[in-house]
Amino acid sequence: MGYTKDDIKRIAKEQNVRFIRLQFTDLLGSIKNVEIPVSQLDKALDNKMMFDGSSIEGYVRIEESDMYLYPDLDTWVVFPWVAEDRVARLICDIYMPDGTPFAGDPRGILKRVLKEAEEMGFTAMNVGPEPEFFLFKTDERGEPTTELNDQGGYFDLAPMDLGENCRREIVLTLEEMGFEIEASHHEVAPGQHEIDFKYADAIKAADQIQTFKLVVKTVARVHGLHATFMPKPLFGVNGSGMHCHQSLFQGSKNAFYDEKDKLGLSETARYYMAGILKHARAMAAITNPTINSYKRLVPGYEAPCYVAWSASNRSPMIRIPASRGLSTRIEVRNPDPAANPYLALAVMLKAGLDGIRNQEPLPAPTDRNIYIMSEEERIDAGIPSLPLDLKEALDEMLRSDIVCEALGDHALAHFYELKEIEWDMYRTQVHQWERDQYLTHY
Repeated sequence: MGYTKDDIKRIAKEQNVRFIRLQFTDLLGSIKNVEIPVSQLDKALDNKMMFDGSSIEGYVRIEESDMYLYPDLDTWVVFPWVAEDRVARLICDIYMPDGTPFAGDPRGILKRVLKEAEEMGFTAMNVGPEPEFFLFKTDERGEPTTELNDQGGYFDLAPMDLGENCRREIVLTLEEMGFEIEASHHEVAPGQHEIDFKYADAIKAADQIQTFKLVVKTVARVHGLHATFMPKPLFGVNGSGMHCHQSLFQGSKNAFYDEKDKLGLSETARYYMAGILKHARAMAAITNPTINSYKRLVPGYEAPCYVAWSASNRSPMIRIPASRGLSTRIEVRNPDPAANPYLALAVMLKAGLDGIRNQEPLPAPTDRNIYIMSEEERIDAGIPSLPLDLKEALDEMLRSDIVCEALGDHALAHFYELKEIEWDMYRTQVHQWERDQYLTHY
């Protein structure tokens, strides 16, 4: 829906909106916002709202802190969970005082790579994300515990799936905010859930992922639950992924479809996939950005830890769903919901475009279950593993011209610095496992 400034001012008045959150995302994927009273709405709509960028993770130094919020009018929505003195939201792009886009704005980074795709003749990147999450009980102080609220499994119903009511309310809230929900179900692990929404162009899809996380956490709290998008909150059960279905369009034509091909895949789709596979290890620090992400990417829990593709097998990193025609797409299965969606889509698109530009040859599909192959068999088949930990992923990222170009110097330097600190804190911490393992033994 395309809103004008007048539409927004009219709706704000009709619905008694008293506050507006000017929302943006930091480098680590956290939602930030500057809340203004409705009296400042005109100023915000004229791109005149300023904020201190030095206080945001990975933005700028204190001596260059003034930044401007440029609202995207199409992202206007009134939050349905506040009945009186209502609150609305506008997602913003970040600009410098001289009127240029801020190089470290994740949304701007994705826009920059989309512009590159446009210059290559692709008018849209469509993305259908599938973010999974866990619901945990909270204690009497409202703090999250690690106690699950159900013992359900894949597609279970009540009474096994005690999160059903919460999940249903999340769906209704999302629909009220303009989402088109396609499916909602219990996932494989106890306490784990998935809600799938209709694909959208890349910017809108990334915006929706951020809005989705906000809604899930907000509604869960009303139900006395804590929702987490942590990739692997519990040992011994499946972790949470964020599979990303994606395709490129040229006008109304799906550039990934070729009816003459036996799999229905165009050369463009094959080159794009080859690019994703080629750069998968280098992208991992962005698509799987936390120390915990690599606890999910292990064999045995349906998580894709091997860099391969298939049209008939869910163990590789890329799967080709059965739909063809306009719905032809690839499903990249390794990203997790801790990823900054703008950066994750930017690096995947950049890798795919590199594959197209260089006509990267696509390896043969892997139609065997990779999890039961020996290491020797995987090496013979040319199937590498994704990085084993965040440190390996960061090293791979720095070696990749493609990923470094996608992020740009500013975001790359700040992201790497933040993640290096995170790794060092983890590396030097003494964990309970070590005490259990060594304290009495030595």
